[in-house]
Amino acid sequence: MNLTASYPMSSLSCQLWKSNYRISIPLLKQIWPLVSSNKPTSSSSQSCSAPDRPAPSIKVTFLKSNGERIVGYAREKENFLDVVVNNNLDIDGFGACEGTLACSTCHLVFTKNDFDRLDDKATDEELDMLDLAYGLTDTSRLGCQVSISKEFDGIEVYVPETVNDARAN
Repeated sequence: MNLTASYPMSSLSCQLWKSNYRISIPLLKQIWPLVSSNKPTSSSSQSCSAPDRPAPSIKVTFLKSNGERIVGYAREKENFLDVVVNNNLDIDGFGACEGTLACSTCHLVFTKNDFDRLDDKATDEELDMLDLAYGLTDTSRLGCQVSISKEFDGIEVYVPETVNDARAN
């Protein structure tokens, strides 16, 4: 969906909206009074147009251990955590640390073929978190660390049976 309507906003809220920033809940609670005002600041324009972003079109299927298949759509350069969040997918506990590499709840298992095609390799920090993940395999990755490209349209990834939140260890 390409939003083209204009809305009166403060300069800060317009910048955040156009940038598509992912903000943690505690920070959002602190700045919400500033950004939620519908009164434009004197230095800002009278309206803020939605950013011109392509609609999500890369199909991603998450295979749950119970056999359920959950489909979401991504934009290029988003990660698998973004797909779950942006599509409001029901995957319990997924992405508890909001992609900060402080847990292993977005652990996914890729097919060998898809794993070998991934552009970015796991960092030492990601490997440390994966060591704590439930059901670790040779083709495991943290979904928050894997960028999606058009060549992965239609990809299917396996979501392990349970999550092991590394923050609790």
